[in-house]
Amino acid sequence: MQTIDIIDEIKRLPIQKRYLVLEEIIKSIKNEEGYKQMEFAANELQEEYKKNTELTEFVSLDFEDFYETR
Repeated sequence: MQTIDIIDEIKRLPIQKRYLVLEEIIKSIKNEEGYKQMEFAANELQEEYKKNTELTEFVSLDFEDFYETR
């Protein structure tokens, strides 16, 4: 299906359904952009985490049991 065909189909929908389509498209764009930003940030910091042990000091505690005190 071509883009123009999709647009024509959307135009045939009632206004409420067009709003729903628009909302879903905006959500998917935001999610994709957010994912790309997180991936970029993770890649940028990957070398820093490998070299700088201060950033991973508490990793050794990952497998210890944690009990909240009240």
